[in-house]
Amino acid sequence: RKSGIYLTVLGFGEGNYNDVIAQNLAQAGNGVAAYIDTLNEARKVLGREFRSTLFPIAKDLKFQVEFNPAVVAEYRLIGYETRLLNREDFNNDAVDAGDVGAGTTVTALYEITPVGSGGELVDPLRYDDADATGLSDEIAFLKMRYKLPGSDVSQLIERPVTAELVYGDVADAGADAQFATAVAAFGQKLKGSAYGAGMSWDAIEDLARAGRGSDEGGYRTEFIGLVETARLLKPDAATER
Repeated sequence: RKSGIYLTVLGFGEGNYNDVIAQNLAQAGNGVAAYIDTLNEARKVLGREFRSTLFPIAKDLKFQVEFNPAVVAEYRLIGYETRLLNREDFNNDAVDAGDVGAGTTVTALYEITPVGSGGELVDPLRYDDADATGLSDEIAFLKMRYKLPGSDVSQLIERPVTAELVYGDVADAGADAQFATAVAAFGQKLKGSAYGAGMSWDAIEDLARAGRGSDEGGYRTEFIGLVETARLLKPDAATER
C-alpha cells in the first residue's frame, strides 16, 4: 500500500468463504473486496468496475457531517459500520480511510428526525446549550477531506446543506437516490432491524423499480429479484398465509 500497490480481494466458491477476512485484507491494502458467485457478478467486478481498482483518483477520503440541533433532533448513519472514524481522526492525515477509483460514486445515507416532529426516540439533553438559531436555514454542514494520488497531505472541501436542497418526496430526488434508499431499506429489513419493520417488501420493490433507470448490465433488476426472493422466504406479517 505504501508503495502505491493496492490489494483487491476476490472470493470464489462456496462453504469456505470468509467475508470478514476478505474485507479486512482489502481495507488494509487500500483495495476492495468482492464475492463472485455468478457470471453476471464476474462481468460486473472484472469488467465494468475493474478500472476503478486500477486508477484511484482520491485516497483516504473522509466525510464529516455536523447536523444543526435547531433543525435536526436525531440522526442515524445507515451502513459504513466498518468505516467509522473517531471525530478527531478527520483532521489527522496519518489515519487511513477509503479510496475512490475512476468512474465510481460514494453514497452515504442518514435517517434524520426533524425537531418538533414527534418522532424523537431519545430525550433531549439537559445541558445542551448549542445556539444555532442564527443558522436556521442550514440543516447540516458537510466537510470532506481527500488526498490526491501520490500526496500525503489532504485537501478540504466544506459545504452547508441548506433547506433549498431538500426534496419533498424521494421520487423527486432521482433514480439513483430511490434505488440507494431501496437497497438500504432491504438491508435493514433483511437483518431484522427495528428500523426496517415499517417498510414492506412491496414498498421496497416499488422503490427499487422506480429507481431502476437504464440499468446497464441488469444489476438493479437482479436486486429486484433478490427482494422478491426475500418476500417468499420471510413474508410480511400481513401477507403471511
